[in-house]
Amino acid sequence: MLKIGLLGAGHLGKIHLKCIKQIDDIELVGFYDTNEETRKAVEEEFDVKAYGTIEDLMDVVDAVDIVTPTVSHFNCAKTAIENNKHVFIEKPIATSPEEARELIELASNKNIKVQVGHVERFNPAFISAKDMISEPKFIESHRLALFNPRGTDVPVVLDLMIHDIDIVLCALESNVKKVSASGVNVVSDTPDIANARLEFENGAVANLTASRISLKNMRKTRIFQRDAYISIDFLDKKSEVVRMEELDGEPDDPMAMVLDLGPDKKKRRIYFDKPEVANLNAIVEELKSFNLSIINDSIPTVTIEDGYNALNVAHMIMEDIERNSQK
Repeated sequence: MLKIGLLGAGHLGKIHLKCIKQIDDIELVGFYDTNEETRKAVEEEFDVKAYGTIEDLMDVVDAVDIVTPTVSHFNCAKTAIENNKHVFIEKPIATSPEEARELIELASNKNIKVQVGHVERFNPAFISAKDMISEPKFIESHRLALFNPRGTDVPVVLDLMIHDIDIVLCALESNVKKVSASGVNVVSDTPDIANARLEFENGAVANLTASRISLKNMRKTRIFQRDAYISIDFLDKKSEVVRMEELDGEPDDPMAMVLDLGPDKKKRRIYFDKPEVANLNAIVEELKSFNLSIINDSIPTVTIEDGYNALNVAHMIMEDIERNSQK
């Protein structure tokens, strides 16, 4: 059984503690948080041992779950890897691509498993539709959130948009060729709303919008590809697929929706599908996946390279926002 320790017992860290406790194949040994009052309160609330230092926790675990603020991700992960501990690390993997590259090299040299917490890969709505995604040509994503002071220590691109960057990179499997982005600081010192247009080497385009000052919450992605339109609602956990197939003759169903493109082309039948969405906890599923990658010595579902790629594109977007703000 994998022995795991948690670093960072803040809002998300507490959620991770609850989730780890639901997984039979993982033993939650304890946790560490820099705040002594937090350590005492969480130890009592969750009946989980609090350790006084990171080093003390490292001595008794096989792996760590890093849920600390982004600025400390690199140091925590580096310490864990140097101590030969497998690492699950929340997104973004680090504050800079350079830090992420260093972690990649360290993990490779030590043969350590690292999985990055791009949790939307495990969202049941995405899982229900991902097998239908095939060579998309255009992707549009909106990730809007009500204002919450928690998370404003980083730009909205790293706080929210990076989720959709990872999904787009996963769906397109192509390198970014060009970035055009803009953003506005509204209530914090970094952009609170941002839009990015990504052009890829395979000709696809993605348009991403993220805001943490919205009047409503929204996490929707729309994917357009040849003969299909896929809509994924990450918040309400729903997906819809509209697809077309060529008809030979007339459809059997008189109520079928048919698209007639003219006398020289075959008619197409339009199908509306609502894939079944499983009742899954995405955080539980990603932690189970991390555990299995260690047990089976397999590649994690979201690799450290995936984390680097998403972070690198996020920085390309932030750099373009900075350039445009100076014009």
